[in-house]
Amino acid sequence: MSEKIGLRILLKLSGEALMGEGDFGIDPKTISRVANDIKALVNEGVEIGLVIGGGNIFRGEGLAKAGIDRVSGDHMGMLATVMNALAMQNALISIGVPARTLSAISMQQVCETYTRRKAIEYLASGDVVLFAAGTGNPFFTTDSAASLRAIEINADLMIKATKVDGIYSADPVQHAEAEFYPRISYDRALSEGLRVMDATAIVLCRDNNMPLRIMNINTPGALLRLVQGEEIGSLVESGK
Repeated sequence: MSEKIGLRILLKLSGEALMGEGDFGIDPKTISRVANDIKALVNEGVEIGLVIGGGNIFRGEGLAKAGIDRVSGDHMGMLATVMNALAMQNALISIGVPARTLSAISMQQVCETYTRRKAIEYLASGDVVLFAAGTGNPFFTTDSAASLRAIEINADLMIKATKVDGIYSADPVQHAEAEFYPRISYDRALSEGLRVMDATAIVLCRDNNMPLRIMNINTPGALLRLVQGEEIGSLVESGK
C-alpha cells in the first residue's frame, strides 16, 4: 500500500462549475463527477475543506444591479452557497465520503454553524468540510471567504478550480496570443489586474503566505495528479 499524502487543502469551486452544460442550477452528472474526484483525494489521505460559490443560483452583485438592495442580494447569494454545499454534501455521502456543512450564518435545522475548532476537528477525523454562506457578511465574495477559511484551517494549499487551465495575461478564449503563466507572484497578479480572484482574496493569501493554485476542474483526474506532485495549472506565490 502506498504512503498516504499528508496534505490539507482548501478547494474553491465556482457555482457555475456545477452547472455542467446547462445555464442554471446543478447538473447531477457534474456534481457526481466532482464528488468522485474529491473521493480520490480523500482515499489518498488528503484533508479537504471546500467552498462553493452560488453563481449558478444567485449573484448578489448582479441582483443589486437589477435594483435589489445589495445587502439583501448578498444574503440571497449566501443562501445559494448553502444550497450548493448541501447538494455536494449529499453527493459525497452517497459515495461513502463523510462530509459536514458548516455555515457562517446560523441555521441549525439545516446544517451546523461554523467554528474554526469544529472545522479542524472534522478535517482531522477525515471528514470533508464544506464551508457555506461565505464569510457571513455582505460585500465579501466567496473567493474572499475561501482565502479566509484556508488561512483559518492552516491549509497547505488553496486550489481555485475553474473552467480554464491556469492564469493567462488575457482571456485565452478571446486572445489567442495570451501568455500562460505557470508561476506568478501575488503582487504581479494584482498589479496586472489578472482575474485570478478578487483583490481582497489575493491580498489575504499574500499577507498570510498561502500558496494558491489555479486549475481546470473539468480535466479528468487533474486534482489527484496535482496533489501527487504533478505541476498542473498556475501557482500564485510570494516572489517575483
